[in-house]
Amino acid sequence: MSEAIPYKIYLAEHEMPKEWYNVRADMKVKPAPLLHPQTHEPMTAEELESVFCKELVKQELDNDNRYIPIPQEIQDFYKMYRPSPLVRAYCLEKKLGTPAKIYYKFEGNNTSGSHKLNSAIAQAYYAKKQGLKGVTTETGAGQWGTALSMACSYFELDCKVFMVKCSYEQKPFRREVMRTYGAGVTPSPSETTEIGKRILERHPGTSGSLGCAISEAVEVATHSEGYRYVLGSVLNQVLLHQSVIGMETKTAMEKYGITPDIIIGCAGGGSNLGGLIAPFMGEQLRGEADYRFIAVEPASCPSLTRGRYAYDYCDTGMVCPLAKMYTLGSGFIPSASHAGGLRYHGMNSVLSELCDQGLLEACAVEQTSVFEAAEQFARIEGILPAPESSHAIRIAIDEAMKCKETGEEKTILFGLTGTGYFDMVAYEKFHNGEMSDYIPTDEELAAGFAGMPQI
Repeated sequence: MSEAIPYKIYLAEHEMPKEWYNVRADMKVKPAPLLHPQTHEPMTAEELESVFCKELVKQELDNDNRYIPIPQEIQDFYKMYRPSPLVRAYCLEKKLGTPAKIYYKFEGNNTSGSHKLNSAIAQAYYAKKQGLKGVTTETGAGQWGTALSMACSYFELDCKVFMVKCSYEQKPFRREVMRTYGAGVTPSPSETTEIGKRILERHPGTSGSLGCAISEAVEVATHSEGYRYVLGSVLNQVLLHQSVIGMETKTAMEKYGITPDIIIGCAGGGSNLGGLIAPFMGEQLRGEADYRFIAVEPASCPSLTRGRYAYDYCDTGMVCPLAKMYTLGSGFIPSASHAGGLRYHGMNSVLSELCDQGLLEACAVEQTSVFEAAEQFARIEGILPAPESSHAIRIAIDEAMKCKETGEEKTILFGLTGTGYFDMVAYEKFHNGEMSDYIPTDEELAAGFAGMPQI
């Protein structure tokens, strides 16, 4: 290595990815196909195109092409905020007294505040190219809804967002950013859809879930001419778009001769984790390298650590395709935790398959412990992290402290994929001692499993 490693590693514009990397192409065992919710037969492209944009369906079903070109218009938009920095956490290392080297890929340096814009602009582009009037979607913490509203505004598309009710109430400012960009925002479940009404009848006063919001968004899309549904996580197409995170990270590390030992990401539906680990996992699948991958999820919604690997509905209303994934059951309603982006009952099918093969570890952490790590990181590194990303921070710190105990000089990489400036209600609850750690009982999980289809 010919030069010292800087605090922040920036790539030049010409070093940005020109293609998305499709990790499925290197998987010997491919993720199971999506199934029709009524017939339980594999979904055809034609069937999926009634819900999703045509080009996105093509990407969703592509298990063979390793690289997919990024259209020039999307590359041009990426240049507004990419490449994003890879940061060496020197201050955190010093404070912890660890021999470990800690790096984080920071995706919060755009107005949406997170990595979600990487896929939002791609999905909006394909919707515009198809000649649609607009799109519908759901959002948990609001970062996806914010990103999509920005992307739709850029391409002059209508954007209808169903925001999980507890986040709608906890994060009003993120809601207002969406409205600033022209999106319509509805708390979910709502009285504006038939599915929403049925959910409210069964669960009066519910705080909602991503599964509920997905059902409402799909209903509106399929009943509105010129609209399609788009999703911010879970689907394979989203992981494909988010691969720019990992590809930039890998290029930056190789530039300075850095090789990570441990790669950590928070896990809700799987978008940022899948995007960060994609090219590194590809190397591992091809037998070219060996890494340790850790998915971190909330103890209140533990799909990977306590869920079942089986076919399940992707939404509470049971109108979306069935996916084989680690799941808590589509009827499981998580507690109103402050990491709204991680309150989804299932996990992306690619990550689920990798976890089932033992290539991806999973752990669950309680939210007070997560906010302790978030506050520690903010005070030392000067960035206020989103609750979702703070799950990765928690485990990164824990792994660094293990290195302190053993004296091992491991290199730790984690994804810091969002900022927490619209999450101050959560920080307030933590500081006031009003935050609780809810862990679902085996009986509560059993109730969710009972509603799963028998396939």
